[in-house]
This record gives sequence, structure tokens and C-alpha cells, in this order.
Amino acid sequence: MSLFIKKPKVGIVGKPNVGKSTFFSAATFSQAEIGNFPFTTIEPNKGISYVKVKDPAIEFGKKSNPREGFVMDKWRFVPIELIDVAGLVPGAHEGRGLGNQFLDDLREGEGLIHVIDASGSTDEEGRSVNPGSYDPAKDIKFLEEELYYWIRGIIEKNWEKMSKLSKQGKNNEEVLSLSISGLGFSLNKIKELLNELDLRDKELYKWNEEKKESFIKKVFKSKPIIIAANKIDIPEAEENIKRLKKEFPNLTIIPTAADAELALRRAHKAGLIYYIPGENKFEILKKLTPQQEEALKRIEILLEKWGNTGVQQVLDELIFNKLNYVAVFPGGTKKLEDSQGRTLPDCFLMPKGTKVIEFAEAIHSDLAKHFIKAIDVRTKKLLGKDYELKHLDIIEIVAGK
Repeated sequence: MSLFIKKPKVGIVGKPNVGKSTFFSAATFSQAEIGNFPFTTIEPNKGISYVKVKDPAIEFGKKSNPREGFVMDKWRFVPIELIDVAGLVPGAHEGRGLGNQFLDDLREGEGLIHVIDASGSTDEEGRSVNPGSYDPAKDIKFLEEELYYWIRGIIEKNWEKMSKLSKQGKNNEEVLSLSISGLGFSLNKIKELLNELDLRDKELYKWNEEKKESFIKKVFKSKPIIIAANKIDIPEAEENIKRLKKEFPNLTIIPTAADAELALRRAHKAGLIYYIPGENKFEILKKLTPQQEEALKRIEILLEKWGNTGVQQVLDELIFNKLNYVAVFPGGTKKLEDSQGRTLPDCFLMPKGTKVIEFAEAIHSDLAKHFIKAIDVRTKKLLGKDYELKHLDIIEIVAGK
């Protein structure tokens, strides 16, 4: 079986010193540099993280054996790619701080996680200040502004070239894909944006400034963003988060404690505790030092108050609810194991609306070329090539020779 189905890519962004690298380290368990000063991250860190889905093998009295990712109890963790981009400061699109190169590192990110210091203990340049003395709403506004001007700059820079191609008869989606496909927008997504604005059949070179601006704003607003409201262990965070949710009702804001998540994962890896990412509890397995007991007690109190650390919830929310991916398993009606005896070894994250024939093509071109039928492994129901995949489907593809 060919395994070239691409993993979703997510960018982590935010100003310096808000816990962005800690979030990245917790989510990927990599050794990202963590420091209490601006621009700790100079080059973007890239790593593999995981979203959490139910393990469907349990329905068959089995446990899956992933080729990639891992299983804990009833949960399967499926890999995605994360890009941790260096800290931004207001005016980055004009070259302030470390400039546009870091915005450009976000090009591949289909969606963004904006980590903010919800406690208000970091000023706009990333310097430590007294908790509650800085308004984190400013960070949300400044990132929106930076992203808008960044996207606008890319489109403006390429406008003359795109207009020439439009005059030569190229359709709008082809022309625009040259400019914004690198921002994580597929050709289908560009078509969708043009249709929503009723601009698909209006030649780009004839667009006036108003039409151009409406398209730029549409592109900007269609980039999914989740706010990871970090540092909830600091008391001032609670009131700030309540206020932010009222001030930005259209944004998804998730309370987050990246430090606590990183500590839990490290303690689990060391065999001190048993902890499933995203859960509201953990089990102590070994005798702890007084310092370890004290640290875990603080985390236990945090989990009781907030329900979780928020890190896993941010990832799952972005992939499944904002980017609308579905997790799909290739399997067989006679057995779920592959030739090496692994149960449901593969799980693919596919865009919602993907059809069975497209799934077959993505797995291996021969499966699509010689496609006969597909079967829902649970119900044994035959599926046509236009069947749209659903979350946690187990699908058998039957192909000829």
C-alpha cells in the first residue's frame, strides 16, 4: 500500500514569551528551545503532533496497531504536522522584529494556533510585566492585522503578473493559485472563495479596487485560527478569558496550560504517572519526591478547575471542527489485519467531502484505476465511487487486476 497521503499542517504563531515553544514541545514532545526572552525561536521548529480519535478496533474486540501514531486505552492518536514559527511583534509585515520571513513560514499551515498570554503578564514586545497589567485582546487584534497585511502584500505583489495571465485567457482560480496556493489554499478552496463573492466568471484583470479588496478580506477570514489562551495557572487569566470570549464572539478561544501538559507528558514518559493527553486526570505509578508531589498536586488542582490543559483540545478542534478533516481507516470485511498481522495499521485524515474514488486514488493510483466497489466494513453495505467519507469510517476498496 502506498502511504503518500499528506498530513494536515498547522502553524503555531504568537508574540515572543507567551508559551508558544512550550505548547509546541508539549504537543510534539520535541526539544524546542524554551526561554524567557523575545525571539527564543529563531528558525521555525517543525514536528509531528497527534489528534485524538476513538479506536474503532475496539468495536471488533481488538486493539489497533498503528503504523504511525499510537494507541492509549480506547483512543488512537493520529499524526499531523506542526510548525512553530518565531515570535511576532506588531509591524512584522513592515520588517519590525524578525520581519516577514516568519509570516512566510506560516504559508504551509492550513490553519493557525495563536498562542496568547491570557494572564496579561507579557507586553506587546514579549517582555515580562506584572500579571494583569497588559490586555491580551491587543495580541489578537495585532495578529489579525499582521496576517491581513501579509496576505494583502502577497496578492498586491503578484497582481500585475496575474492580470497579464488573466488577459491571456487564464481563468481566475488558475491565476490566483499562483499567488495564494502557497498560503495553504487548494484550487478547490480558491474556487469556493470566488463563488462566494460571485467573482469566478469576472476576469481578474477587470476587477476594480473594491473587488480586489473584498477578495483579500475573504482570503484572510477563511484562514482558520484558534486562540490558545495560555498560562491559565496564573489567577488573572480567568477573568481575561471571560472578557475575551465576549469581545471576540466569532473566535474559538480555548483555555490552555502548556507548562502543565508538558510536565504531564514528561512524567508519563518517565514512568512516574499514566496520563492520556487531553484527559482530566492521571494515575501515579511510582513513589515521588516531595517536589514532584507538589508539582503534580498543583496540576491536579488545575485539572479539577479547568477540566484539561487545553493543548489536545486545541489540536482536535482545529483539525476536525475548523479544517473539517475526517479520520478514515482502510480495512477488510474478512479481516482488519494487514499482511503483517497489524490491526487497522493506517488511519488517514481526509478533507470532509472526499469521495471513495478519491480515497482510493490517494492510497494508490491502481486502486482507483481498477476500482470495482467499496464496502463499509461495519455494515457490509456496498458503496459507490461517489460515496462521501464519514468520520471513523472503515472502508474496504475492491479493485480488479
